[in-house]
Amino acid sequence: MGKPRNKEIDNFFKAVLSLESIEECYSFFGDICTEKELIDISQRLEVARLLRQKMNYLEISKQTGASTTTVSRVNKSLTYGNDGYALVFERLKNES
Repeated sequence: MGKPRNKEIDNFFKAVLSLESIEECYSFFGDICTEKELIDISQRLEVARLLRQKMNYLEISKQTGASTTTVSRVNKSLTYGNDGYALVFERLKNES
């Protein structure tokens, strides 16, 4: 992970992993995030999904409302990141 790693972040991730339902996620993230932060994070996941479907930047921007800069940043994470998106998409696929 190229990002900061510390006790506080570990504790945050442990808190997320303790959640057991979508309703619990809404409660926790509703308290810990602003509405905009939650929308931005979920938007990035949707951008990643569309990039994996080979949709172009302008189409993704129009469909999601994300800036092309955000689309580019997410694409960089998909290409050079830690494979976190791939892990999540694989697990979501297996839940369907």
